[in-house]
Amino acid sequence: MSSGHSFSRSLLKLPLSVMVKGTAIPSNPIDDLAIDLHKPIVYVLPFRSNVDLLTLQTHALNAGLPDPLTPLTINGQTLKRYVFIASRPALLQDDHNVPNESITTFSELLALHKHDSELDVQMIPASVLWGRRPGKEGQEKPYLQALNGLQKAIAVVISGRDCLVRFSPVVSLRYMADAHGTDSSIAHKLARVARIHFSRQKLAASGPNLPQRHQLFSRLMTSPAIEKAIADEANRKNISLEKARKEAHNILDEIAADFSYSLIKKGDHVLGWLWNRIYQGLNINNAATVRRLAQDGHEIVYVPCHRSHMDYLLLSYVLYHEGLVPPHIAAGINLNFFPAGQIFRRGGAFFIRRSFKGDPLYSTIFREYLAELFAKGYSVEYFSEGGRSRTGRLLQAKTGMLAMTIQAMLRGLNRPVTLVPVYIGYEHVMEVGTYAKELRGKRKEKENAGLVFRTLRKLRNFGQGYVNFGEPIPLNHYLNEHAPEWTQDIDAMGGSKPQWMMPIVNQLATKMMTHINDAAAANAMTLCATALLASRQRALARDNLVKQIDCYLALLRNVPYSTTFTVPSDSAEQLVTHAESLDKFLVETDSIGDIISLDRNQSILMTYYRNNIIHLLALPSLIAQMLIRQQSLSISAIQQTVAQVYPFLKQELFLSYAEHELDEIVERYLSELERQQLVTIEQQTVTINQAQTQVLMLLGRTISETLQRYAIALNLLVANPDLAKTDLEAKSQEIAQRLGRLHGINAPEFFDKGVFSALFVTLTEQGYLGHDGYCQLEKTQQFADALYLMLYPEVRLTIQESICQVEW
Repeated sequence: MSSGHSFSRSLLKLPLSVMVKGTAIPSNPIDDLAIDLHKPIVYVLPFRSNVDLLTLQTHALNAGLPDPLTPLTINGQTLKRYVFIASRPALLQDDHNVPNESITTFSELLALHKHDSELDVQMIPASVLWGRRPGKEGQEKPYLQALNGLQKAIAVVISGRDCLVRFSPVVSLRYMADAHGTDSSIAHKLARVARIHFSRQKLAASGPNLPQRHQLFSRLMTSPAIEKAIADEANRKNISLEKARKEAHNILDEIAADFSYSLIKKGDHVLGWLWNRIYQGLNINNAATVRRLAQDGHEIVYVPCHRSHMDYLLLSYVLYHEGLVPPHIAAGINLNFFPAGQIFRRGGAFFIRRSFKGDPLYSTIFREYLAELFAKGYSVEYFSEGGRSRTGRLLQAKTGMLAMTIQAMLRGLNRPVTLVPVYIGYEHVMEVGTYAKELRGKRKEKENAGLVFRTLRKLRNFGQGYVNFGEPIPLNHYLNEHAPEWTQDIDAMGGSKPQWMMPIVNQLATKMMTHINDAAAANAMTLCATALLASRQRALARDNLVKQIDCYLALLRNVPYSTTFTVPSDSAEQLVTHAESLDKFLVETDSIGDIISLDRNQSILMTYYRNNIIHLLALPSLIAQMLIRQQSLSISAIQQTVAQVYPFLKQELFLSYAEHELDEIVERYLSELERQQLVTIEQQTVTINQAQTQVLMLLGRTISETLQRYAIALNLLVANPDLAKTDLEAKSQEIAQRLGRLHGINAPEFFDKGVFSALFVTLTEQGYLGHDGYCQLEKTQQFADALYLMLYPEVRLTIQESICQVEW
């Protein structure tokens, strides 16, 4: 390092330490980017800048990475540990030597690899972004722009607290040397690729240029599809074109977002305070996958589950802190009330009516607006369930937005479109009490400012929050695989839908919801709720509760449900203690120890949290229930029954196992139950361990209510095979309500009509019912008998009596 550079950097350190408070993305680059500290590391920066280099130094050291300013010695040769790809404009003259220096450095490093086959230098692209304000349409300047000394000083003053240090995935020079060679052309290619990389990185952090709202409206109002819809509206309602055009403008004004970066920055401070006030921590998983998609230029569509109004805020906050642009969010028109509507709109919300039916002008305008967002490269977020889940389980997806996404692709987008499923979970959902009242028949209260203020007064410790990004679904690849003819329909206009679209959309919606459930987050509250609700009295001794949670943790850790779900690293004892601190349980102490229980009201509320993760334990619970009722079964008999029940569980709970995997999965669960000494396996026969009956019984009861519902429907069908589908659904719901009252089943979804409706769809798909409604009696009787074998005698008796007494 020259003495001049050393002196100038020394002068800069003090003011930068005071004025700059940056954020590193990712926050733990060593683990997230799989950086090997035993291998040499060289940092690559986009432009020559002492300010950037010193800022990088601070964050590299904080992350446990080598100091960029310490020399790197390889095989006796000393090199700088950093490389600038391009020069920056100076006040007096540009430094034109920087690009040559970077190519020289790359060439020297590649040459070292040529002569040392064990050497592997890790290149870490690192950029320092001063502010993330997107530009405006019409501004013709590159996304990543070099700043001269004066401009950089102004950037530090204005955006020193809005500084982002972005570490990118490692580039292995060993791989480059082995795969592409070590000549000078590779060095030039590295520099060229680095420039493209940094430009994309800036675009991923700031997003595309934002339109002036009036320009956006003008562009959309003159689009052929909307002009035709306006003319059709005038003819349909027998009004003037001008009046129809005004109506269209009002609709567009009602829908369109008005994204404001300044509000995002202010909102970040407010939300930071809010999360710290009500949550003990936020847990973010698999965000690196999303950053990579944004870096690679994908059009990202976020499709989260919908638990709470908090979801909108939480996901945008998380994405902003992960170095990504908050998306444009499809929000229900019910949220467009003063003053929240304007705030949400400037935060990226665009508003959507509950139904488009019978309003072709509205549907055309909304479709064109959504297509415009995709065409301009804005990420989009919508909740496919169509509303918040009142039961804690995923709802069947509404497919309208998904269909419009594919229609936008048919216009010929010049980049890949990728769905990113997102699981959002909480240890406390602030609306859960309201959900319980609504499920009991209370009318939903319309959103308004008063409701918001009443909610804010209740803010308190809500435990942990979870945002898990699921496995992305590249739409281009999916369509190529399942509808290869889709490319023939590119440039399709307006509302015309190819014949292949709706079947594909329905399949895709199921896959999307399955990927959301794959990314579930088990936590202290969901695990404790699952255990306590499995007890008949909704109460367990503290030691028994800890033991049950231990069983769940071992199952989830040793037989992982998916690659994207998460399990707490804490012990069962720690999780129970944490759950107690959330003040949801009654804790009574006697001479023997603590008893943890739920009162009737809390029992109903706790079903919400159990339902968040019931799918994770569905198969081991089914196996446990079979064993508890039969005491001893062959492995093949267990596998056969699991295969029979699984299609219904898969449809209802969005399970991800393929049918051909079931036998192996069952064997893995049985091995884990044997390891926990809950069962013994001898000569292909599984027998329960009588000394550990309670743990296995509680595990089995997790799925027992679902099996009871299936037993009601199947035995009703056997008793009256000619009954119409709608009557079967109604009678099934009636008996379920009676069973719930007689046996203290407080789960709201137990007698939900929608669940029974979906069940009969699966019965048809699996051949128990013909498409003409005719019942395959022998097959249905065999399944009904198998279900009865898994129920407790008193429950089975109630179902049998109810079927005999029901009025046909």
